[in-house]
Amino acid sequence: MTKFTHGLRCSARAAVVAVALVALGATANAQPKPSAAAMATAQQLVKITGAAEAFQSLVPGVVEQAKLLFLQQNPDLAGDLNAVAAEVRKEYAPRVSELTNYVAELYAQRFTVAEMKQVIAFYTSPIGKKYQNQLPQIVQNSGKFAHDWANKLSDEVIEKMRADMKKRGHPM
Repeated sequence: MTKFTHGLRCSARAAVVAVALVALGATANAQPKPSAAAMATAQQLVKITGAAEAFQSLVPGVVEQAKLLFLQQNPDLAGDLNAVAAEVRKEYAPRVSELTNYVAELYAQRFTVAEMKQVIAFYTSPIGKKYQNQLPQIVQNSGKFAHDWANKLSDEVIEKMRADMKKRGHPM
């Protein structure tokens, strides 16, 4: 996998996470603002769980998509577009904090400081570190398995429906 492809995959995953978080947080606005202590602990939790890192590829991914859009319109602008894209990535990189702050607020609204500290203790323990190290492989492998499984199921369903339609006088 190329660095570019990996970046796009990470961007796609982070976008899915962001959409899910937005959906989960739809009711967050109705809740009172968490305390400063809760937000500080939640920020630590966001960092330790890797959520902050997951969002880092969003800005570069969005900039790359925009650059590709312009390149399709005029491939001769590649040099200038690369330069502008690099500048825009730097300019917009700090905006990722909007996402991490939002996620921290979600944690702080749903967990007490003591509960977040327990989760942090888990993630910083040997088993928590192992969990974090193994999770990407588990997610990748399970995603590939699910994709392959769905393709196989699709073939079986198509054949079943084809056979049943043939029984009804509709060869397909």
